[in-house]
Amino acid sequence: MAKAIKKQALGRGLSALLKDPENDIKSVSDKNADKVVGNIVELDVDAIEVNPFQPRSNFNDEALQELASSIRELGVIQPITVRKLEFNTYQLVSGERRFRAAKLIGLATIPAYIRIANDQESLEMALVENIQRQDLDPIEIALSYQRLIDEIQLTQEKLSERVGKKRSTITNYMRLLRLDPIIQTGIRDGFVSMGHGRTLVNIDKKENQISLYEKIIRDNLSVRETERAVKKYHEQGSDSKSPRKSIVTPAFVKNSAGELTHHLSTKVGINTSESGKGKITIPFDSEEEFRRIKKLIVGE
Repeated sequence: MAKAIKKQALGRGLSALLKDPENDIKSVSDKNADKVVGNIVELDVDAIEVNPFQPRSNFNDEALQELASSIRELGVIQPITVRKLEFNTYQLVSGERRFRAAKLIGLATIPAYIRIANDQESLEMALVENIQRQDLDPIEIALSYQRLIDEIQLTQEKLSERVGKKRSTITNYMRLLRLDPIIQTGIRDGFVSMGHGRTLVNIDKKENQISLYEKIIRDNLSVRETERAVKKYHEQGSDSKSPRKSIVTPAFVKNSAGELTHHLSTKVGINTSESGKGKITIPFDSEEEFRRIKKLIVGE
C-alpha cells in the first residue's frame, strides 16, 4: 500500500513530489534527489524567500515594471535558481528581478532550478551569478569581488578563475572601493564613469578626491581631462600652500535636494561652486524614464 501511494505521488509531477513529506529531499544523496536537483520545477512563489546574500541593491522600478509586463505576456522564459532550505521552503540564489516581477503581477508559481547548497555555497553562487550580469554598476561588482575574497576566502588568482576575468580587471574594480563614499555613490548614480573613478583613486587624500570630483561634475570634465588634472595635482604636490577650499553646500540646496528627489522619484544631483552658482543633474536610463521626468517638470 505504501509503495502504491509513493508511486502515485511521483505521478503527480515534481511539484507534487516536493510537497510530499515522505519525499522530503535534504541532500543530493537522498532518494528522488536526481529527479529534482538541477531540473526545472514549478514552485509556489510563497514558498520562496529572498536571498540575504544578494549583492545587488539597486532595482530600477520602471525596468521592473517592464519585465513584469513581459512576463505577463510571455511567461518566465529563464527559470530562477533556488536552494532548498526546509520542507517546501526555498531561498533565491539568482533571479531576484524575475522573482520580484512575478510577484508584482500576482503569479502563484514560478519555474525554478533547485540546488542543494549550504550558506557559503549559496553566497558564492549568488555572487558569481550576479557578477556575470551586464546591468550591475561598477561599485556593485567591486563589492561582490570583495565579498568573494573576504567571505569565501578566495585569492585574486582563484577569483579570476571562478568568474572568468583577468586578475588586472578584478584589481581595477576593487580599487574603486578606495574612493570616498560620495564618489562611489556618484559612480553608482551615473554622475561620473568608472574611468573617472579609476583616475581619482590615484589621489590618496579623500578630501582632495572630493575636490576634483566636484570639478569633474561642475566643468563636465572628460576622463582624459581628469587624468591631466590628477597629473597636475601630483606635480604640484598634495601639500600645496594654498589648497582648494572645501565648498560648503548652501542651506537652500540641502533643504531642497530631498524634495526634488522625492518629486521626480529619481536621484537628483546638485553641485555648487564657491561663487554660489550651481548645477542640477537629473539622470535617466531610458526614453520612457526621460518622458516621465519631463512630464513632471513641464506638465505636458
